[in-house]
Amino acid sequence: MKMGRPHRVPLSKQVLTLLAELREMSGRSKLLFPSVRSDTRPISDNTINVALRRLGYDKTQMTGHGFRAMASSLLNESRKWHPDAIERQLAHVERNDVRRAYLRGEHWDERVRMMQYWSDYLERLKAI
Repeated sequence: MKMGRPHRVPLSKQVLTLLAELREMSGRSKLLFPSVRSDTRPISDNTINVALRRLGYDKTQMTGHGFRAMASSLLNESRKWHPDAIERQLAHVERNDVRRAYLRGEHWDERVRMMQYWSDYLERLKAI
């Protein structure tokens, strides 16, 4: 994680399956997404944006970071999840110093359910 903060991420059933498949493709690298230049370094931040451009999306249509914004918007609009759970999932830090001092929960159980919901949602979109 940037800023050196630890961040745990719950993984849905679908993601665990994809990661197992990806592990087979990534070979002997310790990284699932190694750089094309070195299997000991991760892909760069810009790799996703370059892939999106090659798929025909311009920067006004989608960016790598745009996927996070989209998830935040849709999860918040669903009203199924506590906003703090969504913020923790995105590794956002509370900006209000007083609130941050007292708000230390990870909302883990809710985040586990939320990530399974999100994967199920994406799977339903794929089927349309």
